[in-house]
Amino acid sequence: MSVGSARVCVVDELVERVDDQDRVLGRVVSRQQAIREGWLHRVAVTVCRDERGRILVHRRSERVSRFPGRYEVEVGGAANVGESYEQAAARELTEELGIRALPRLLFTFINRSGLSPHWLGVHEAVVPDTVVPDPDEVAWHGWLTEPELRSALLGWRFTPDSNEAFSRYLAFRTARS
Repeated sequence: MSVGSARVCVVDELVERVDDQDRVLGRVVSRQQAIREGWLHRVAVTVCRDERGRILVHRRSERVSRFPGRYEVEVGGAANVGESYEQAAARELTEELGIRALPRLLFTFINRSGLSPHWLGVHEAVVPDTVVPDPDEVAWHGWLTEPELRSALLGWRFTPDSNEAFSRYLAFRTARS
Protein backbone atom coordinates (compact mmCIF):
# COMPACT_ATOMS: atom_id res chain seq x y z
CA MET A 1 0.00 0.00 0.00
CA SER A 2 1.31 3.49 -0.74
CA VAL A 3 0.56 6.78 0.89
CA GLY A 4 2.10 9.58 -1.15
CA SER A 5 5.69 8.55 -1.76
CA ALA A 6 5.94 6.48 1.44
CA ARG A 7 5.41 2.74 1.49
CA VAL A 8 3.20 1.58 4.34
CA CYS A 9 3.75 -1.93 5.70
CA VAL A 10 0.47 -3.67 6.40
CA VAL A 11 0.87 -7.10 7.94
CA ASP A 12 -2.22 -8.92 9.11
CA GLU A 13 -1.28 -11.38 11.81
CA LEU A 14 -3.44 -14.19 13.11
CA VAL A 15 -4.35 -13.83 16.78
CA GLU A 16 -6.49 -15.70 19.27
CA ARG A 17 -9.55 -14.08 20.75
CA VAL A 18 -9.58 -14.04 24.54
CA ASP A 19 -12.27 -13.16 27.06
CA ASP A 20 -12.29 -10.54 29.81
CA GLN A 21 -10.43 -13.01 32.07
CA ASP A 22 -7.67 -13.49 29.43
CA ARG A 23 -8.80 -17.03 28.62
CA VAL A 24 -8.37 -18.23 25.03
CA LEU A 25 -11.75 -18.68 23.37
CA GLY A 26 -10.48 -21.06 20.67
CA ARG A 27 -11.19 -18.64 17.84
CA VAL A 28 -8.40 -17.59 15.50
CA VAL A 29 -9.00 -14.28 13.73
CA SER A 30 -6.94 -11.71 11.88
CA ARG A 31 -5.62 -8.89 14.01
CA GLN A 32 -7.25 -6.36 11.69
CA GLN A 33 -10.62 -8.03 12.27
CA ALA A 34 -10.03 -8.14 16.04
CA ILE A 35 -9.27 -4.40 15.99
CA ARG A 36 -12.20 -3.59 13.70
CA GLU A 37 -14.66 -5.63 15.83
CA GLY A 38 -13.19 -4.60 19.19
CA TRP A 39 -12.43 -8.21 20.13
CA LEU A 40 -9.97 -8.82 22.94
CA HIS A 41 -6.69 -10.41 21.90
CA ARG A 42 -3.17 -10.47 23.37
CA VAL A 43 -0.33 -8.02 22.84
CA ALA A 44 3.09 -8.35 24.48
CA VAL A 45 5.42 -5.41 25.09
CA THR A 46 8.79 -5.01 26.78
CA VAL A 47 10.29 -2.01 28.54
CA CYS A 48 13.99 -2.27 27.67
CA ARG A 49 16.60 -1.01 30.11
CA ASP A 50 20.36 -0.95 29.74
CA GLU A 51 22.88 -1.80 32.47
CA ARG A 52 22.75 1.83 33.70
CA GLY A 53 18.96 1.78 34.06
CA ARG A 54 18.20 4.00 31.08
CA ILE A 55 15.09 3.18 29.06
CA LEU A 56 15.04 2.58 25.33
CA VAL A 57 12.67 4.90 23.46
CA HIS A 58 12.05 4.70 19.75
CA ARG A 59 10.09 6.45 17.03
CA ARG A 60 8.02 4.22 14.81
CA SER A 61 8.75 4.20 11.12
CA GLU A 62 6.43 6.12 8.81
CA ARG A 63 5.98 2.78 7.01
CA VAL A 64 4.07 1.01 9.79
CA SER A 65 0.29 0.87 9.61
CA ARG A 66 -0.42 1.66 13.28
CA PHE A 67 0.70 5.00 14.75
CA PRO A 68 3.40 5.83 12.15
CA GLY A 69 5.97 8.36 13.34
CA ARG A 70 4.89 8.17 16.99
CA TYR A 71 7.27 7.45 19.84
CA GLU A 72 7.11 4.33 22.00
CA VAL A 73 8.48 3.38 25.39
CA GLU A 74 8.08 -0.33 24.80
CA VAL A 75 8.87 -2.81 22.04
CA GLY A 76 6.23 -5.34 21.12
CA GLY A 77 3.30 -6.56 19.12
CA ALA A 78 0.49 -9.07 18.94
CA ALA A 79 0.92 -12.56 20.34
CA ASN A 80 0.62 -15.08 17.53
CA VAL A 81 -1.65 -18.10 17.76
CA GLY A 82 -0.41 -20.46 20.49
CA GLU A 83 2.24 -18.02 21.72
CA SER A 84 2.61 -17.02 25.37
CA TYR A 85 3.15 -13.41 26.33
CA GLU A 86 6.82 -14.20 27.05
CA GLN A 87 7.33 -15.93 23.70
CA ALA A 88 5.72 -13.04 21.83
CA ALA A 89 7.80 -10.47 23.72
CA ALA A 90 11.05 -12.35 22.98
CA ARG A 91 10.12 -12.72 19.29
CA GLU A 92 9.33 -9.01 18.99
CA LEU A 93 12.68 -8.05 20.56
CA THR A 94 14.45 -10.14 17.92
CA GLU A 95 12.31 -8.82 15.05
CA GLU A 96 12.40 -5.14 16.01
CA LEU A 97 15.80 -4.74 17.71
CA GLY A 98 17.85 -7.68 16.46
CA ILE A 99 18.55 -8.96 19.98
CA ARG A 100 17.84 -12.15 21.87
CA ALA A 101 16.68 -11.64 25.43
CA LEU A 102 14.38 -13.28 27.95
CA PRO A 103 11.91 -10.61 28.97
CA ARG A 104 10.27 -11.03 32.36
CA LEU A 105 6.47 -10.71 32.46
CA LEU A 106 5.55 -8.17 35.13
CA PHE A 107 1.78 -7.84 34.76
CA THR A 108 -1.16 -7.92 32.34
CA PHE A 109 -4.18 -5.66 32.02
CA ILE A 110 -6.94 -4.83 29.57
CA ASN A 111 -5.71 -1.80 27.68
CA ARG A 112 -8.55 0.27 26.28
CA SER A 113 -6.34 2.97 24.78
CA GLY A 114 -5.27 2.80 21.17
CA LEU A 115 -7.14 1.27 18.27
CA SER A 116 -9.14 -1.34 20.17
CA PRO A 117 -9.21 -3.08 23.55
CA HIS A 118 -6.63 -5.81 24.09
CA TRP A 119 -4.86 -7.64 26.88
CA LEU A 120 -1.41 -6.12 27.28
CA GLY A 121 1.38 -8.18 28.83
CA VAL A 122 4.05 -5.78 30.09
CA HIS A 123 7.58 -7.18 30.38
CA GLU A 124 10.97 -5.84 31.37
CA ALA A 125 14.40 -6.82 30.02
CA VAL A 126 17.94 -5.60 30.42
CA VAL A 127 19.34 -5.39 26.91
CA PRO A 128 22.64 -4.32 25.36
CA ASP A 129 22.83 -0.59 24.72
CA THR A 130 23.84 -1.35 21.14
CA VAL A 131 20.77 -2.54 19.28
CA VAL A 132 20.17 -2.85 15.54
CA PRO A 133 16.55 -1.85 14.95
CA ASP A 134 14.65 -2.98 11.87
CA PRO A 135 14.39 0.20 9.75
CA ASP A 136 10.94 -0.87 8.52
CA GLU A 137 9.77 -0.73 12.16
CA VAL A 138 12.01 1.84 13.87
CA ALA A 139 13.03 5.24 12.46
CA TRP A 140 15.05 6.43 15.50
CA HIS A 141 16.00 5.15 18.94
CA GLY A 142 17.75 6.48 22.01
CA TRP A 143 18.30 5.83 25.71
CA LEU A 144 16.61 8.12 28.25
CA THR A 145 16.76 8.33 32.02
CA GLU A 146 13.41 8.17 33.84
CA PRO A 147 13.33 11.97 34.38
CA GLU A 148 14.17 12.56 30.69
CA LEU A 149 11.45 10.12 29.66
CA ARG A 150 8.87 11.74 31.95
CA SER A 151 9.63 15.06 30.25
CA ALA A 152 9.47 13.50 26.77
CA LEU A 153 6.07 11.96 27.53
CA LEU A 154 4.73 15.49 28.03
CA GLY A 155 6.15 16.91 24.81
CA TRP A 156 6.55 14.17 22.23
CA ARG A 157 3.74 12.31 20.46
CA PHE A 158 3.72 8.81 21.95
CA THR A 159 1.43 5.90 21.13
CA PRO A 160 -1.53 5.50 23.50
CA ASP A 161 -0.08 2.15 24.69
CA SER A 162 3.16 3.88 25.72
CA ASN A 163 1.50 6.33 28.06
CA GLU A 164 -0.76 3.74 29.67
CA ALA A 165 1.80 0.93 29.91
CA PHE A 166 4.60 3.16 31.20
CA SER A 167 2.49 4.77 33.93
CA ARG A 168 1.43 1.28 35.10
CA TYR A 169 5.04 0.08 34.81
CA LEU A 170 6.26 2.89 37.08
CA ALA A 171 3.47 2.18 39.58
CA PHE A 172 4.40 -1.52 39.54
CA ARG A 173 8.08 -0.74 40.17
CA THR A 174 7.19 1.70 42.96
CA ALA A 175 4.93 -0.86 44.64
CA ARG A 176 7.73 -3.44 44.57
CA SER A 177 10.32 -1.06 46.05
